[in-house]
Amino acid sequence: MAELDGRPVTAAELQALALTNYGHFTTMRVADGRVRGLRLHLDRLDRDCRELFGTALDLERVRTYARRAAPPAGEAVVRVTVFDPELDLGRIGARARPRVLVTTRPAGPAGLPPLRVRTVRYERDAPHIKGVGLFGALRERRAAQAAGYDDALFTDASGAVSEGGTWNIGFVRGGEVVWPEAEVLRGTTMELLQAAHPWRAERVPGPDGFEAAIAANAVVGVRAVTAVDSTALAAAHPVLEALRAAYGAVPEDRL
Repeated sequence: MAELDGRPVTAAELQALALTNYGHFTTMRVADGRVRGLRLHLDRLDRDCRELFGTALDLERVRTYARRAAPPAGEAVVRVTVFDPELDLGRIGARARPRVLVTTRPAGPAGLPPLRVRTVRYERDAPHIKGVGLFGALRERRAAQAAGYDDALFTDASGAVSEGGTWNIGFVRGGEVVWPEAEVLRGTTMELLQAAHPWRAERVPGPDGFEAAIAANAVVGVRAVTAVDSTALAAAHPVLEALRAAYGAVPEDRL
């Protein structure tokens, strides 16, 4: 399903998203009409809309559109994209009227196999914004998969680890989670885990000295990372199980 402001979207309206590609989004896993961390998703949409378009977003309207698109029973992945079909490359500075595009797709299994990732020097544009321009991140993912890995893990100009293209990474040392102190998107799953388990932020030059690692996002929850380049990490660890349990125990909100 794809709806713009609660009605079927036209090809002409999608053209601006495909060609101009200016906007932002959030992706939620919806189960029986409920979402874990809903307020974080809505706050992100409002914050990014103010920065990209200079205007607030009607969050109750967003909820109405998302609720309309999500199945009442079962699980689905619901993406809310905010963009203005009337903006184009030549008049990107015009006054914006952001619109709400809601798309859905089937939800895959939450328990996915561990990731093997390779590091690459890359920083997303405006990392704090969940922007629609994913070319660079997907290019690095494609290159990593061509080299035999599952995904790419980004490092910044100083060589420190930052984030994955569509997920945050956390490293386990002792009973604590270390989240990289870097320019990253503060993911909703990362924020929920930080509220549920002891953690610290520090510069992470690489995986050495850590026992395990996780990739975290709203679609898959907590996923083990078992290799960063040639460094192996544990697939099973008490902290990984504690994080999965803590995330599963987060109350879900009615969409």
